[in-house]
Amino acid sequence: MNKPTTPSTSTIKSLNLSVSSSTSHLIFPSHTSSLNTTACANCEDKTPSQNMDSLVESNGSLRNNIHIFMVSFPGQGHVNPLLRLAKRLASFGLFVTLSAPEFAGLSIRKANTITDDEPTSLGTGMIRFEFFDDGWDFNDPNRDDLDSYLAQLERVGRQKLPQMIQKQAEKGRPVSCVINNPFIPWVSDVAEILGIPSAMLWIQSCASFSAYYHYYNELVPFPSEHEPEIDVQLPYMPLLKHDEVPSFLHPSTPYPFLRRAILGQFKNMSKPFCILMDTFQELEHGIVEHMSKVCRPIKTIGPLFKELKSPNSVVYISFGSIVHLKQEQVDEIAHGLLGSEVSFLWVVRPPPKESNVEPHVLPQGFLEKAGDKGKIVKWSPQEHVLAHPSTACFVTHCGWNSSMEALASGVPVVAFPQWGDQVTDAKFLVDVFKVGIRLCRGEAEGRIVPRDEVERCFRAATGGPEAAEMKQNALKWKKAAEEAVAEGGSSYRNMRDFVDEVVRIVTDAS
Repeated sequence: MNKPTTPSTSTIKSLNLSVSSSTSHLIFPSHTSSLNTTACANCEDKTPSQNMDSLVESNGSLRNNIHIFMVSFPGQGHVNPLLRLAKRLASFGLFVTLSAPEFAGLSIRKANTITDDEPTSLGTGMIRFEFFDDGWDFNDPNRDDLDSYLAQLERVGRQKLPQMIQKQAEKGRPVSCVINNPFIPWVSDVAEILGIPSAMLWIQSCASFSAYYHYYNELVPFPSEHEPEIDVQLPYMPLLKHDEVPSFLHPSTPYPFLRRAILGQFKNMSKPFCILMDTFQELEHGIVEHMSKVCRPIKTIGPLFKELKSPNSVVYISFGSIVHLKQEQVDEIAHGLLGSEVSFLWVVRPPPKESNVEPHVLPQGFLEKAGDKGKIVKWSPQEHVLAHPSTACFVTHCGWNSSMEALASGVPVVAFPQWGDQVTDAKFLVDVFKVGIRLCRGEAEGRIVPRDEVERCFRAATGGPEAAEMKQNALKWKKAAEEAVAEGGSSYRNMRDFVDEVVRIVTDAS
């Protein structure tokens, strides 16, 4: 097998990221994590905007009078996609409000210069932020119990949301449509009571959406206590082995609270007039078409971030904001990196102050042996790293945000899923989209991936015929993603149609 090309020290440094101190103590985050929204919360227009004026002119003043009110669960993987959607809609000439608990507002304010309630111009539209108190102190231990927190958030949110919407009406900015993301389905209840149309932004793949839908409605057999290893066949999808089904649906999942949180949205699925998805038609065409017929109309509007330059050489490692690896696995990854001799950028996030997570310790001498070939950072602007010319592959937990960013940037992946939709996303990245190598099958596999497997995968992903084929496929999907969001593309048309549909609903109601 060909030895991977080793870029110069200046190549890694050109990523222009702040480097952590050269200590061996690295801390991974626990279940919750502070938000890092610098890359996407800045109100600079980063959406395809050529000839956007022609669209606004078609409905002119009508679109300028449309006010979209978005409500987000305060998790990084929830806020970021909704924030990107807010920017995209504002670029279509709409007035957009993004609201979330104050817990999220602190981080967004820290990363950006924003003022509550003061709208900022974005393209031909406006965007503003409004955060609300969820009734608990920031260090309240109850926040670690998702069931308790979601119940608290619903109690407070059902009171706060009507007040915020009424306040906007009094200011001459009546709300035309409400959009929420998963975990807070009660938002559509509030919208219905107020007589306002609602939509929902689904932030995982359509394949995962189909799995949850079929599970919730008991349409096909899923793994159970009596049959824990049965395979699952869903329409327009390859056969899913038991460990490729979203792991929260397994009876043995250690995260039943996440299953309850996700499935809560499906109880209210009849209320949104459409479902917006951060995917694109060309990627999941059959599944999208089928689910639009059996569930609610689906509008694919992704990727929800700007595609940049084509990448090409350092191994980028990031496991998202909530994955916590075992110490033994960290050791094996570290040794695998050294053995593969690849250059790398490894993101290791510190835990929130209120967590009790202990720091990991890298193998003795690791940083010295890695030398200038590798860097450890606490955070990175992932979209920009994936688009950097030096990035050869992405070692990822296969969360849908990260998966979409890799596909739209043309970067092959080394799939390291842990749980939830990640295991299903890994299946599609490796076997359907053919842009990745599987390093593990998920947390349920119950094993530590040894260093020799890590080394083999890193080498295969960065050099040789397998890497070349994955890169070719990745660039194909990058081109498809660019075409989807460009003027006239499938996601562009769906976004335009969504805006026009909101205009029609408002016009018919007046």
